Amino acid sequence: MRSSSGVRWHRVRWRRSDAMSRSRSLSFWTDVEPLECVSRLPEAPNVVTFSFRSPSGALFNHEPGQFITLELPVPGGPLHRTYTISSSPSRPVSLTVTVKAQPDSIGTRWMIDNLEKGMRLKAIGPAGRFSITEHPSEKYLFISAGSGITPMVAMTTWLYDSGEEPDVVFINCARRPSEIILRERVEMMASRIEGIDVKWVVEEADRFRPWSGYRGTFNQIMLGLMAQDYLEREVFCCGPEPFMQAVREALVALGYDMSRYHQESFSGALERAEAVPDDVVPDEQNRAEVVFSVSGVTARCSEADTVLAAARAEGLVIPSGCTMGICGTCKVLKTDGEVHMVHNGGITDEDIEEGYILACCSRPLGRVTVEA
Repeated sequence: MRSSSGVRWHRVRWRRSDAMSRSRSLSFWTDVEPLECVSRLPEAPNVVTFSFRSPSGALFNHEPGQFITLELPVPGGPLHRTYTISSSPSRPVSLTVTVKAQPDSIGTRWMIDNLEKGMRLKAIGPAGRFSITEHPSEKYLFISAGSGITPMVAMTTWLYDSGEEPDVVFINCARRPSEIILRERVEMMASRIEGIDVKWVVEEADRFRPWSGYRGTFNQIMLGLMAQDYLEREVFCCGPEPFMQAVREALVALGYDMSRYHQESFSGALERAEAVPDDVVPDEQNRAEVVFSVSGVTARCSEADTVLAAARAEGLVIPSGCTMGICGTCKVLKTDGEVHMVHNGGITDEDIEEGYILACCSRPLGRVTVEA
């Protein structure tokens, strides 16, 4: 007769064996599989963090600071929107995005009003090169405003989870304290180790709540007070374009080495040109054709139209996000012809060599064939 302790030991052994079997079959999520929403957490006014998991149980593997494009089933057809991943790959069981709805938001507004636990969304990615893994350094300076805090939180979490003492000055600007996104998460990490120095800047205090932090608009004087050794730090900046422009101008005026400055924004970026061929400029008077080989559709347009615009005019859906050549969502393979492409870092030189283009910022020169 088996003792009760023997039964318990047998069960423990079975559970350990089962866990080991599962660990041997671990897989990583790819965007062939949808994301399943498992929770939603309000963070600030019109700001919600959504957590997703893989329905198959696959883990998430991405670089801290990357983004993902979600296909949102809004009325009138699917809408693609790009969001920074606010979670860190050091915590691979789930993936989170922290979204903020602006007054004119459509996709983000739909998420906040409709996305609930159990719902599944198609996704594309992860993508992007705005990451400390691309620019390793001993000392970092993270400067952000509004929802631009999300990649900074992801990178800070990555450093925090490494187990080593980082050296990060973390600056975030908001309108008022109650609108600081992910504040508790950042302050929790800063309270556990000395290497994360947090500085909040607000334009105005909340009513009836004393504020002892920085107040006003971020400027050179604040920077000197917050990080006296800023010249020694790798700078990452994210936020509205006017804010980033002000940060760039401040750093240039202070003699900072701008080769160590990195920024991320989906509302504008420093333009990078890739012209093929580089001695031809699209002319609105010249006619062009885009052959969508998979759909069997030929669109007639002008050289000034983008491949994405030509597709939409024919009712074809090419997933797209930022429409400014940043996110890379609309990457398609060009199998014939030439285009004039001006992008903002959303495609690699290797992809271009293989024939890929970004539909949102590529203009056909004559007859072009793409796989779409």
